[in-house]
Amino acid sequence: MRWLTLYARSRQVPAALAALLAGAAIVWALARDGGGGPVDPRLPLLVLAVGAMAASTGFGGQDPALDRTAAIRWAPRRAAHVLLAGAVVAAVPLITRTAGADLAGAAFVVRDSAGLLGLGALGAALWGGSYAWTLPFAWLAYAFSAPPPTGLPARVAGWLLLPAGAPAATWTALALAVTGTAAYAAAGPRR
Repeated sequence: MRWLTLYARSRQVPAALAALLAGAAIVWALARDGGGGPVDPRLPLLVLAVGAMAASTGFGGQDPALDRTAAIRWAPRRAAHVLLAGAVVAAVPLITRTAGADLAGAAFVVRDSAGLLGLGALGAALWGGSYAWTLPFAWLAYAFSAPPPTGLPARVAGWLLLPAGAPAATWTALALAVTGTAAYAAAGPRR
């Protein structure tokens, strides 16, 4: 179990978890307005994006040369890291439902978590762990500033805020999750 503790520390897991919990607490406090109406989907998306950006910075280790020369197979560990980070990021907004803040449905949370972590993994493969957060941040900024999607290309680009049953959003998130996880698992973080 010692190797797991060392791996978690080297990948900044405690700091990422603290950022995720702080973001969830802030959004939970904002969502408790007592209005009783539907919650703006941007609030749970902020929790997911903060978690994805914090987790993606840990996709690169302290020493890339050490990662590349280790005598263990890194591809399964990298893929497991992305999948576990996605599960933790998705779990936090779902847990807040038990505290009385129904931020979003499970399908919305799982879809957006998978897509955002796929973007983070792709960012790590392209630019390294320290800049892996840029792709989830850029797509979040676009989703918040873009007009409501009308055509298929606009729905694909604005997948983050579409309702849970939207096929374009589901397929886009799935494609990003698979592509990002595969690229990161195969190539690792860029130096």
